[in-house]
Amino acid sequence: MAVSQPVLEAALREPYPLTDAQRQQFRDDGYLHLQGVLGSDVLHALEPAITADTLAHDRNAGVPLEDRDTYGKAFIQVGNLWQRSEEARQLTFSRRLAEIAASLLDTRGVRLWHDQALYKEPSGGFTPWHADQQYWPMASSRCVTAWIPLHAVPLEMGPLSFARGSHLKKIGRELAISDESEQLIQQAVSSEGLREVIEPFEAGDVSFHLGWTLHRAGPNTTASPRKVHTVIYMDIDMRMAEPRNAAQRLDHETWTPSSVVGSIMADPLNPVLFESAIV
Repeated sequence: MAVSQPVLEAALREPYPLTDAQRQQFRDDGYLHLQGVLGSDVLHALEPAITADTLAHDRNAGVPLEDRDTYGKAFIQVGNLWQRSEEARQLTFSRRLAEIAASLLDTRGVRLWHDQALYKEPSGGFTPWHADQQYWPMASSRCVTAWIPLHAVPLEMGPLSFARGSHLKKIGRELAISDESEQLIQQAVSSEGLREVIEPFEAGDVSFHLGWTLHRAGPNTTASPRKVHTVIYMDIDMRMAEPRNAAQRLDHETWTPSSVVGSIMADPLNPVLFESAIV
């Protein structure tokens, strides 16, 4: 039975309480895998439109996997779906998710950096080790990505794996996602004695990881696509830093074009998604 719009809106707004132990685990590990954040009815209501929009904007459509580079084999990547799909907007603007992000970051609120689909095609390749914040011109580390599978993701589909505690190490912070980052970060993770953690995701599970947390994903060895929506949150008071590389300059132009160095990143593309009523 289809979920009604009022029920859907309520589910995306209802708080998901975190314990002190969960927040401490996030600070220690740099990521947190939460169970049952979204109901199956919510996923069923939102997934078809998000998938349709993602596939409609696939830049590699029609290009065989064997003719792509490592990045192109890893996933279909489409950003700012919230501007094109009402269903994507509902998920990206979910108060339930944004409040979790603010609680984990210990901020008074969060803004949207951007959302993006990361769909791993059947037989799609691995996602190399990397740290997201290498791409972002942000003045602090108070940013977090929600990784939101739109269905269950067994190990065979390539769920995220994390290097536990890697946000506390300065590893791979100048490496763009590539074959080189896969090799060099893997070596550093091993030499630093960090534990790589990979777990399957049940339908409705959501993980949150910090911008400097190292992560990767294995290949999708199944005959079905791995469908994932992501939302990147930043501190409501995040200020823009001087871009340090070409990728950060491009992200400035793409995701927060009106922001200037030293200012709060309050571009229209970066709306406030949650702000605490407690001052």
